[in-house]
Amino acid sequence: MLKVTFIRAFAAIGLVMLSGYSWAQSGYPDKSIRIVSPFAAGGTNDYLARMVGRLLSEKWGQTVVVDNRTGAGGNIGAEFVARAAPDGYTLLMGSITPNAINPALYAKLPFNAQRDFAPISGIAATQTVLVVHPSLPVRSVNELVALAKAKPQSLHYGSAGYGSISHMGMELFHGLTGTKMIHVPYKGEGQASVEVMAGQIEVMFPNMPTVLGVVRAGRLRAIAVGGAQRSQLMPEIPNVAEAGVPGYQMSGWFGLFGPAGVPREVLARINAEVTRGLQRSDNKELLAKQGAEPMPGSVDEFTAFVLSDVAKWAKVVKTSGIKID
Repeated sequence: MLKVTFIRAFAAIGLVMLSGYSWAQSGYPDKSIRIVSPFAAGGTNDYLARMVGRLLSEKWGQTVVVDNRTGAGGNIGAEFVARAAPDGYTLLMGSITPNAINPALYAKLPFNAQRDFAPISGIAATQTVLVVHPSLPVRSVNELVALAKAKPQSLHYGSAGYGSISHMGMELFHGLTGTKMIHVPYKGEGQASVEVMAGQIEVMFPNMPTVLGVVRAGRLRAIAVGGAQRSQLMPEIPNVAEAGVPGYQMSGWFGLFGPAGVPREVLARINAEVTRGLQRSDNKELLAKQGAEPMPGSVDEFTAFVLSDVAKWAKVVKTSGIKID
């Protein structure tokens, strides 16, 4: 059903082209472009939006503005793009949260995640990392689990908001370990990480790029990574599964979307420029330093990927019983 929905959306693109947007094929881009980041400045989404903005601006000579429209787990920014003119000048730095998790997590959304967006390109896949304040007397997953069970609901964990990867990653951890910590949502991972560093909350499970620098500086302690494999940036840190929680796997992804109806030629042009930019050695190095890997591909490949992840998270949310009205 989801596949059919996307096919219909792409069919609608053709109708839009016939009804007045064909000018964009030859003239695009002839003015500034806005990339909406639905999370606060300082987090991974914002970082990648600015990186893509630089790529497009350097290539096309047009100003690319990053617009942080935060709130509701990314839904506010996503809704803004869903309602924008389908001309390729308003884009969304989407991610696993608003584009894959939220459709199942929220009882009501102000947009249809499958019908109202045109996938353009994958940008990056990120590793997650379980971090604690250095004052917390735990240095391993097993020690964290033991402490959480000994003092139920006494530990607090921060997230970038309801439904964010830092929220769902910890809820998945709770389900597999039988623990329960108190969720403290923030407007973004950057803000949440500052609160952990300040000792206002004890635990966080963010995307690695958000906290890599402060972990290396000793201001946060990393005890495990969430991916299926260890991170090359922290090879000494085990993943959660090998550290004692079999079956745990939580990684993030980010990708560029436009509102449904953007001409196919415009989608393809943006995709081509982003793909070329992500394959440059300097950008690969920048991503690697942030704990991320480029995930370029065609428009159709990214569309298929999003469809698959939407189905995956629908099952996870249903099993967990988490729902936001």
